[in-house]
Amino acid sequence: MNPLIDGLQYANWSEKVFRQMRAGGVDAVHVTITYHETFRETVLNIERWNRWFERFPDLIVQGRTASDVTQARRTGRTAIFFGAQNPSCIEDDIGLVEVLHILGLRFMQLTYNNQSLLASGCYEEDDTGLTRMGREVVAEMNRVGLVVDMSHSGERSTLEAIEHSTRPIAITHANPHDWHPARRNKSVAVLRALGQSGGMLGVSTYPHHLRGGSECDLADFCAMIARTADLIGIDHVGIGTDLCQDQPDSVVEWMRSGRWTKSLDYGEGSAAAPGFPAMPGWFADNRDFGRIAGGLRAAGLGEAEVAAVMGGNWLRFFETGFGPPDAPQSRPTEGVGR
Repeated sequence: MNPLIDGLQYANWSEKVFRQMRAGGVDAVHVTITYHETFRETVLNIERWNRWFERFPDLIVQGRTASDVTQARRTGRTAIFFGAQNPSCIEDDIGLVEVLHILGLRFMQLTYNNQSLLASGCYEEDDTGLTRMGREVVAEMNRVGLVVDMSHSGERSTLEAIEHSTRPIAITHANPHDWHPARRNKSVAVLRALGQSGGMLGVSTYPHHLRGGSECDLADFCAMIARTADLIGIDHVGIGTDLCQDQPDSVVEWMRSGRWTKSLDYGEGSAAAPGFPAMPGWFADNRDFGRIAGGLRAAGLGEAEVAAVMGGNWLRFFETGFGPPDAPQSRPTEGVGR
């Protein structure tokens, strides 16, 4: 079985999107359920997802373990795994890590661009690394099986998270900085450390992360994936589209500004282009994953390598990342090349 798994989406969820997932053969998606929301507000978002699971049981099912991907594929549905793009949902209470894991959370970023109680974001001038609470929370996330995600974190914080975590971490949606120098993209040092520790990179189709933006060429994108696989190991590369399909621009304002500022923060955008950028023509929605797979073949990847990048690697990562509390974890020290 070769599953199709997307490491990150934040769409304006609807029956249309769920049906497009099925039309595209998507077996599992890590979905963002919270940014700056408090614990109670995050629970309300989970309630909303519970209603969608109730309304569309033939299309989607909640995912909690790797085996749920296999079951979803067998029954023709898409497994939905919850994630948080900021630790606001645990407020200042480490006990909420386990509570949210019980409610289904499987990924949590330690920062979203800014300094948090746990680590420094990629937009901070000074990256002070993991905080005292950050080290404690990472240990608790390791214990319960909640994946540490450093997609929006700074360089030092990311390297310290990789070093401190006893389980491999993920960067669910980013690209190499030397391919496109966006603040959100990751350095060679981070990518190498990620691969050597057994972690996962989800390559992003979000235009601000792409060389050429919305006009990025599919061949260039897939050649970048092949080079990244050579750098960190084919087993550590997956897809993390960061698809924000059908979202109004008010949502990107919330993502960037939250409640931390009275001003508009443009993040990766600008005053001239403050909203969501147009997706590249080769990836508009969940029905377009086949184009990426075809591009990877054209870039020289073999069928087994294409299957690994399109979902097999994420499935293996889920098997260890979502394991039971206190399960022993192994961390490979090598794995470069493909």
